[in-house]
Amino acid sequence: GGSVKAGKMPEEGKTRQCKQEEEQQQKEEEQEGLIEFYSSYQELFQFFCSNTTIHGAIRLVCSKKNKMKTAFWSVLFFLTFGLMYWQFGILYREYFSYPVNLNLNLNSDRLIFPAVTLCTLNPYRYSAIRKNLDKLDQITHQTLLDLYDYNMSLPQSDWSTLSTQKRSSRSLLHHVQRHPLRRQKRNNLVNLPENSPSVDKNDWKIGFVLCSENNKDCFHQAYSSGVDAVREWYSFHYINILAQVPDAKDLDESDFENFIYACRFNEATCDKANYTHFHHPLYGSCYTFNDNSSSLWTSSLPGINNGLSLVVRTEQNDFIPLLSTVTGARVMVHDQNEPAFMDDGGFNVRPGIETSISMRKEMTVRLGGSYSDCTEDGSDVPVQNLYSSRYTEQVCIRSCFQLSMVKRCGCAYYFYPLPKEAEYCDYTKHLSWGYCYYKLLAEFKADVLGCFHKCRKPCKMTEYRLSAGYSRWPSAVSEDWVFHVLSQQNKYNITSKRNGIAKLNIFFEEWNYKTNGESPAFTVVTLLSQLGNQWSLWFGSSVLSVMELAELILDFLAITFILAFRWFRSRQKLSPPGSSPNTHDNTAFQEEASAASAPHRFTVEAVVTTLPSYNSLEPHGLSWDGEVGHE
Repeated sequence: GGSVKAGKMPEEGKTRQCKQEEEQQQKEEEQEGLIEFYSSYQELFQFFCSNTTIHGAIRLVCSKKNKMKTAFWSVLFFLTFGLMYWQFGILYREYFSYPVNLNLNLNSDRLIFPAVTLCTLNPYRYSAIRKNLDKLDQITHQTLLDLYDYNMSLPQSDWSTLSTQKRSSRSLLHHVQRHPLRRQKRNNLVNLPENSPSVDKNDWKIGFVLCSENNKDCFHQAYSSGVDAVREWYSFHYINILAQVPDAKDLDESDFENFIYACRFNEATCDKANYTHFHHPLYGSCYTFNDNSSSLWTSSLPGINNGLSLVVRTEQNDFIPLLSTVTGARVMVHDQNEPAFMDDGGFNVRPGIETSISMRKEMTVRLGGSYSDCTEDGSDVPVQNLYSSRYTEQVCIRSCFQLSMVKRCGCAYYFYPLPKEAEYCDYTKHLSWGYCYYKLLAEFKADVLGCFHKCRKPCKMTEYRLSAGYSRWPSAVSEDWVFHVLSQQNKYNITSKRNGIAKLNIFFEEWNYKTNGESPAFTVVTLLSQLGNQWSLWFGSSVLSVMELAELILDFLAITFILAFRWFRSRQKLSPPGSSPNTHDNTAFQEEASAASAPHRFTVEAVVTTLPSYNSLEPHGLSWDGEVGHE
């Protein structure tokens, strides 16, 4: 027993010496391998919480002896982080929604007077199409007589000359009979015999049927109002007659002096250089004032005496009553280099009335790019501009419909500009274009064609807010001398004084004009400021605190990389020498690795705790080796 104790003391000394050497070696490795990093995640976290300027982090370290406080501050700290980043998400969502601020500016300057378009509201009987129109009136006369027992008076025509056009008349009659105006049931649109006594007038509609070229499918165009039905049916055939005449839109039979009796701007008389003329199929002869970009009118003062003043004739003579059912004129105010869409922005001037229109100019400037889907000049809109004007939303929508019309129906609608290598629809050449047009029009209104989606608003727009006032003109006490002077000066001869003329005044209401602009409501500077406010609110820290947090993340990644690298190296050291990763005998490899590694697990244990001194084991060395090997 004594010999065992005597041999054991030197072994314990050697054990302590080995431990000290291992600790010293470990410290040296730490000093050499982790000069700028930490030995563990715990050490990194403790250093960060003890030295960071972020409020509340120190409580996670100083209260570590009290587990309840540590848990409380840990929950509070991470909950605060969560709330802060939730606010960050709200700020980022608002930033990427690209909100705008509306800026309102009032400007005082000399105002450029807008363009003014005035139409007669009476489609004219051009001499080139007069004979076909007279024939259409004859057919309409018979149709109204059959449907409504109305004997329509026909305009005086040279029927002897008309008889020489028998061929064209027979062709027109054939096509009109192919699309007759009929009485139809309100519910199922079943055709009924003309003048049927069993028909209840409250249970039927008037309309016409348009069929495809092979008559397999038909489109029923019905109206609850007989006036609308007759007008639309007559307009359909009228368009076909116009389309048969080459360059009918270029026919210039304007009679400016017979329509406009007086024209003054800023107390100065207008001349022919101040207006242009065009013909509208439904609104008749139209005149656009101040459309010449080389010499535009300007208004230095507001008021009725500093604007445009017109005296126009509103009496109908030798016109087409079935196309226009109103008396007077139609006026529209628009910007230069923009077409006059009389259906959209125009309004009527009443005969025997002085109409005074005051204007207020407004400009709208939108932000493009990510802030809105507006377009600068329409070059990025996937619709070809068919008008010889700048881009507007209405120009794009009409061009889109016309291009769809040419693509689908093979011809162009007469009311819109003609695309290249296309011709206007005419049922002598395109038999079923009416059926195709009304089907396409229904799809257009339902936005099946996508025109309203493709055509975007322009980023810069100029609009005119109008307000009108009316008074009787001329008055009862002055009408005699007014009509007498007009008859002497303009050879004015009327049958109804009250419906014969009208006066129109257009002027600026005030010298100021309003500009509605947009500016970004949430810029990068605003975003950073809001993020900083939230960071200071929840943690009371600054930009340097954010850098400390970034440093913590970098140190965490570095430690993770080093530990992973060490683990990988230790795995390589444990693998037996001579083994190849490409060996196919996995079982032999596992047995060899376990056999080779087994003695290493017992060597330190035997030396430190259980093995006696080497002197006492010399006589029995073989048996001890055998026992260890057995174990």
